[in-house]
Amino acid sequence: MPTQNNSKVAVDSRIDRSTPNVVVSSAPKEDIVNPAPEVKQQNPTNLPVTLVKRLVNFCLDFLETIVVALSIFVVVYLFLVQPHEVKGSSMEPNFHDNDYILTDKISLKLHDPERGNVIIFKSPPNPDVDYIKRVIGLPGDKVKVQDGAVYINDKKLDEPYLADKTNLFPGSFLQEGVDFTVPQGEYFVMGDNRPHSSDSREFGPIKADSIIGKAMLRYWPITQFGIIPDLKYNLSSP
Repeated sequence: MPTQNNSKVAVDSRIDRSTPNVVVSSAPKEDIVNPAPEVKQQNPTNLPVTLVKRLVNFCLDFLETIVVALSIFVVVYLFLVQPHEVKGSSMEPNFHDNDYILTDKISLKLHDPERGNVIIFKSPPNPDVDYIKRVIGLPGDKVKVQDGAVYINDKKLDEPYLADKTNLFPGSFLQEGVDFTVPQGEYFVMGDNRPHSSDSREFGPIKADSIIGKAMLRYWPITQFGIIPDLKYNLSSP
């Protein structure tokens, strides 16, 4: 009887449980071909909607700019400066009909008007009309007109900017050779064109709260463009 050889093979459990490692190498970079970018085609039906949105955004931006500009203008107009057009000849030869000036509305809120200032104020006969005149008498001053000249506190006012003498009209508020004392809080004003000006000689002094501001800049005609100077007077004895 043949002898059965039961061969035994030793099995290494470490070998059976081991998992082979497989290394997969990537393709060379030069072999990689990037795919072409995808181009999205705009739906023709969305084009009108896009245009409308752009138009609305433009209009909103434009309106916002207008609102901001108008707000700045209103603030400037109400509190800082105001344009005025000179009407008539009462301030000739220094201001003429259709001259355009800017009125400084803030400085006279910080300090009182001074003699020689050219101011704009509400007309006492008609507050809806603005007048432009020159400050001659301050509160407490004695004002007198005599022989074509103006006297302040018994001293003659030197006014080289006048083309004519200072006259008085029959029935005027101010009488020839009679002193008038300007009340507190009021100012005595006159136009530079004395024969053709309705001013404090006719209707009396104006109240401080009727003053709008001081003439600051003439911007038309362009040949006369410039800052309007304040005058300083030499009061001489009669």
